[in-house]
Amino acid sequence: MHRVLGDRRAVAVLLGPALLVYSLIMLVPMLWSLGYAFTKGNTIDGFTGNGVANFSRLLTDPAVHQALWFTLKYAVVVTVGQVAAGYLLALLYVFFLKKASALVRTLVFFPVVLPTVAVGLLFQKFFQVAPQTGPVNSLLNAVGIESVDWFGSAGHAFWVLIIMDIWRSMGFYAVLLFAGLVDIPDEVLESARLDGASGLRLIRHIVLPLSLPVLMSSVIFSVNGTLKVFDSLVALTGGGPGNSTTPLTLYMFQTSFTYSDYGYGSTIALLLTVVCLMVTLVVFRVSRRDLTKG
Repeated sequence: MHRVLGDRRAVAVLLGPALLVYSLIMLVPMLWSLGYAFTKGNTIDGFTGNGVANFSRLLTDPAVHQALWFTLKYAVVVTVGQVAAGYLLALLYVFFLKKASALVRTLVFFPVVLPTVAVGLLFQKFFQVAPQTGPVNSLLNAVGIESVDWFGSAGHAFWVLIIMDIWRSMGFYAVLLFAGLVDIPDEVLESARLDGASGLRLIRHIVLPLSLPVLMSSVIFSVNGTLKVFDSLVALTGGGPGNSTTPLTLYMFQTSFTYSDYGYGSTIALLLTVVCLMVTLVVFRVSRRDLTKG
């Protein structure tokens, strides 16, 4: 293996095709989009250069500020919810259900493979207030609480979206973290139990530090996914009410394809790319610091 990796020709043959495909699919479109950011127009009317006008507009656009705030808020809440719920489920699989966890893992993972549109329509029916009362409002009415228009206010719509996305994805993170937990040597756990560690003490001082690498990987994976959320929002709220649940991805799509402003849409896409990169670097740096301390 060392002889193969030390041969530059072998490395080029092995990595060349992958790098070529990656460049054509990822790097070239990114550079192309960056070029559009310095223009205005569309494919029908043509493109003309406008310097840094799009970037100046980006700094003063209140819709961008609102979309950026919503994107960051959504990413933080959903990432914490996804990873925390997945980790609790993984602990349940490993330490309580053990060999009997296969069926539960399958059932919890099932929402992951459902189409996003189907999940969005399902939650619309669950939280529906009119023309028919959904199960959630029916339950509220049963205990003497008036029906809530869940999609009529920004706060309610936000939390319905959070609940839907955590429910839909926690099975994936549970399986991902389960794979990390089962790699913890049984000898280490038995030694800790003999030393008197059990329950929460065992999880806090032994299991959590040993599972920190896969936990941090899950956080990075979740952050990148939530910052680029699009399909679940379109399926559930469509960005409403108003623009209160419109992230950068949806605003970019509307700007580019609804209003045919490709240049400004590319500028918003560049902002989203920079945000994803910065957040990932911060999480990665914090995780490295924690792993070094551990």
